Amino acid sequence: MHSPNATLVRMANDIGNFFRAQGEEKAVAGIADHIKKFWEPRMKKQIFAHLDEGGAGLKPLTLKALEKLKADMHGFSTMAEARAAAEAIALGDPVPQPAQQQKAKAGGKGKRAHT
Repeated sequence: MHSPNATLVRMANDIGNFFRAQGEEKAVAGIADHIKKFWEPRMKKQIFAHLDEGGAGLKPLTLKALEKLKADMHGFSTMAEARAAAEAIALGDPVPQPAQQQKAKAGGKGKRAHT
């Protein structure tokens, strides 16, 4: 059976292979920047969730880059949410949690209004 994360893991590792020749520091920055700029929020959200589950299949350089990106984005999958979190931190306000963390705290179930 094909894992839903397998395609994203393969894509992320391919990006890592491209940047690997630049040396670790530049490669980590390049991989993170590429994913930040070119992956849609749903893809980032899914790969961040995969990281939370251990990041199986990710090569070490790619794993390091994704961990850096997730930390830089405060766990959010969109830049707007990440900027809002960074501003809240700078102001000393409470930082909102990414949706996947909110769902995990609620037992994995989102609240829906039934009409």
